[in-house]
Amino acid sequence: MIRHLHQELTNGKTTSVRLTETYFEAIEKRDPDIGAYLTLMKEEALRASHEVDERIRRGENVDLMAGIPGALKDNLCVKGLRTTAASKILDNYVAPYDATVVKDLRDVGAVFLGKTNMDEFAFGSSTESSAYHPTRNPHDLSRVPGGSSGGSAAAVAGDLAVWALGSDTGGSIRQPASFCGIVGLKPTYGRVSRHGLLAMASSLDQIGPLTKSVQDAAIVLSRIAGEDPMDATTAESGGKRFENFLTGDIVGKRIGIPKEYFTETLDKRVYALAQAAINRFESLGAHIVPLSFSFLEAALPIYYILMPAEVSSNLARLDGIRFGLSVDNEEPSSVDSSALFETYLDSREYGFGSEAKRRIMLGTYALSAGYADKFYLKAQKVRASSAPI
Repeated sequence: MIRHLHQELTNGKTTSVRLTETYFEAIEKRDPDIGAYLTLMKEEALRASHEVDERIRRGENVDLMAGIPGALKDNLCVKGLRTTAASKILDNYVAPYDATVVKDLRDVGAVFLGKTNMDEFAFGSSTESSAYHPTRNPHDLSRVPGGSSGGSAAAVAGDLAVWALGSDTGGSIRQPASFCGIVGLKPTYGRVSRHGLLAMASSLDQIGPLTKSVQDAAIVLSRIAGEDPMDATTAESGGKRFENFLTGDIVGKRIGIPKEYFTETLDKRVYALAQAAINRFESLGAHIVPLSFSFLEAALPIYYILMPAEVSSNLARLDGIRFGLSVDNEEPSSVDSSALFETYLDSREYGFGSEAKRRIMLGTYALSAGYADKFYLKAQKVRASSAPI
């Protein structure tokens, strides 16, 4: 779709302004029922699309993403724009800088329609824990779109954006993409900079695309991948254009199928679809390789110790004094310890939703004196020893 729209723009069949206005009209008509967006960026979007149209009129070569309207999950910082992570505690937070992925896409001329809804701080899998409103599946409004990137998935699936960015810690891109019938990719950790992403669990978080096709996902990934001096965990991508690898030829490719994924608890309909895909790959010349990952049994317990622990640490800064909403009219004196403590309690009680509080408490417990070695340190050791080489 992105490549087709790029051709439409460059051969004069449409303009980025017209395309952008069409998506805003669709948002105005359909999003009150879907609830994919939290904040719209209409003025900036039209200005950016006009600039792309002017470049095309001057005969400049523009990037595939130039002038193509998309959406950003509301845990990605956009300079001068409210960034809430769907939490009341950040209700009035205005980001002072662009996330690296936002800057990268802005540099190639991509158009941002707005910020999408999500589970609060990405704590959830249905986009029902947003502090503002739930998001509904555009294919069936009685169903959820998945989460936590449900707003981004619903925007793409509901034709309210061509592409969107989400974040994924334990499935928050892949699961809503599945629920909404689109493509979602969690890149390898370090492939995409996390700078400007409001952190959930820093050793697990990644930013990735949600699109309607594999090719579109590759195009978006190519524009946001690469080393970033603002994120020491990133690796150089060598300027690869991942879409150029999509030749369609998989003859001789090896596809591993872990047996632990095909248990009795797997829904029969899901099993049938997965098996049909495996058979299709085999018919196209791929080699299907059975695998066994014994460490998968420990994956979920490890995740539910490390993730809340990192959540507790990351959200400690949102105390109503340094960052986040303060429910008190006057900032308490640093000498008045009781008033300061009350501000902490009141701000976090009002600002955080129930799921955020639950995860903070679990993480704090796992890191507390007498339990850090028993839970957190042990989970880190098992994680390191069971990681595939």
